[in-house]
Amino acid sequence: MYRALTSIAFTALMASSAFAAGATCSTAPSTQFKPQATLKGQLMAEGLTVKKIKVEKGCYEVYAINKAGKKLNVAYNAETLEKVANAEAGEN
Repeated sequence: MYRALTSIAFTALMASSAFAAGATCSTAPSTQFKPQATLKGQLMAEGLTVKKIKVEKGCYEVYAINKAGKKLNVAYNAETLEKVANAEAGEN
């Protein structure tokens, strides 16, 4: 029971941290974007297998697979490489 409550509390904390950051897609020109290779390296260091990265309106939209084999779709600000709360942010 204690483990379940601890796990739930940790998950809630992590989710609130991600949404509190409030990162959005970049409005800077693409010449100021960080290289996709930099983001790919960061994600690979976290244990993700990156399948595809595409640019959409100031965001890098990443398609990857985590260590557990789960498919992920995550967006990052292309200028700062901050994770964006909405994975579809660049599509709006």
